[in-house]
Amino acid sequence: MTATVTEPRVRGYHLFDGGNGPHILVSAGSLVYAIPPEARELFEDAAEARDEAAASALLARFGLDVPVALDEVPGEVPLRSISLAIAQTCNLGCTYCYAEQGDFGGAAKLMSEQVAHATVDRLVDDAAAGERITIAFLGGEPLANRRVLRSATEHAAVRAAERGVRVGYSITTNGTLVRPDDAEFFARHGFAVTVSLDGVGAVHDRLRPARNGRPTYERVLRRLEPLLNDRRGTMNVSARVTVTPRNLSLPETLEEFISLGFDSVGFSPMLSSPTGADEMAGSDLNIMLEQMTACAERFEERVEKGIAYPFLNAVNALREIHRGTHRPYPCGAGAGYLGASADGELFACHRFVGDDERKMGDVLTGVDPARQLKWLDDRHVHRQQPCSDCWARYLCGGGCHHEVIGRGRPACDYIRGWLHHCLCMYARLTEKRPDYLDVIGPGR
Repeated sequence: MTATVTEPRVRGYHLFDGGNGPHILVSAGSLVYAIPPEARELFEDAAEARDEAAASALLARFGLDVPVALDEVPGEVPLRSISLAIAQTCNLGCTYCYAEQGDFGGAAKLMSEQVAHATVDRLVDDAAAGERITIAFLGGEPLANRRVLRSATEHAAVRAAERGVRVGYSITTNGTLVRPDDAEFFARHGFAVTVSLDGVGAVHDRLRPARNGRPTYERVLRRLEPLLNDRRGTMNVSARVTVTPRNLSLPETLEEFISLGFDSVGFSPMLSSPTGADEMAGSDLNIMLEQMTACAERFEERVEKGIAYPFLNAVNALREIHRGTHRPYPCGAGAGYLGASADGELFACHRFVGDDERKMGDVLTGVDPARQLKWLDDRHVHRQQPCSDCWARYLCGGGCHHEVIGRGRPACDYIRGWLHHCLCMYARLTEKRPDYLDVIGPGR
């Protein structure tokens, strides 16, 4: 029977049973082990009593006390990924957009070619031959500044080739401005294209209307046809769904977008919007967890039968569990990844554009090491509460910095519930489809 206790009881481990016997996740190292029933009783007793000393002693007794050096704040972190807010403007009127409908609460602006090239140069020049860098184009709507987007891409390709640096590109778009020649350009440069689609048909239209209030869903699908039909094996096209209280029918959305030909489909809850509009409450997150679990059950069924089913949240969770991913931060924001504004200022990530408290320098003078070090020290999961005592801390990393700073942590139960389901699924697939797990990511 699947265990249902997901709240933190002891910080060192989490017990679960996916129907094929008891298992334990050892927090340090994010390692999963099958354990005998008699051991489970001992671990359960210590957890139930919230006895940290007994819990630690049990981990040592069974040889599971894995030392992991995650206490130290990293020093100077090389910049390997950067996003360009190439168009701080947008043609849609989504009320919950973190960029406040594209302009980040200020005047609409476009990044100049000079700033875009300087941003690329900053990234390329910091990398050594053979290393990989990534360049992301974001907004607003990045295709509102198509000329500079293409110029920056071609400049990066030339500069990276000169230095022997490998470069990857991505774009996140609302899809309304895509042209057939964009598909050719993205395919030629191997872009990962993410399209924001927040539901099917009228649901999307209510959430993501044009500035004049007109619907956009059918227009987006027409515009995407060249991308979905002409990938040439080099371009990945994904759908990203921001989940609000108004679009909680996730299995139907997942099925529809997979049927349209997207390479992957992922969901992310709306936890913090500038106006508070459409933020998910606890009851909404409970519904979302049920919906995500239903999606995962369909995913697992397909995987067992060897049928492709690109549910991105499940694939990513299984990959990280299989690798034993453990990290003190939720992402690379403020470390190896920064966001550049249209004016060339550098921020902790694309969501913090225009936030002077999270400014990290600029593309001409580089990263301010003192600000970066303070950010990394402040945001370390060991400095976050209640994260430091949570069994999921090295899988979660403490949650999106932007959302946590904006609203706190309303989604901890949802995150633990999702990870718990994925751990149970992982335990089952290690028996039924270990080959699949090795394909999505080599294990430890």
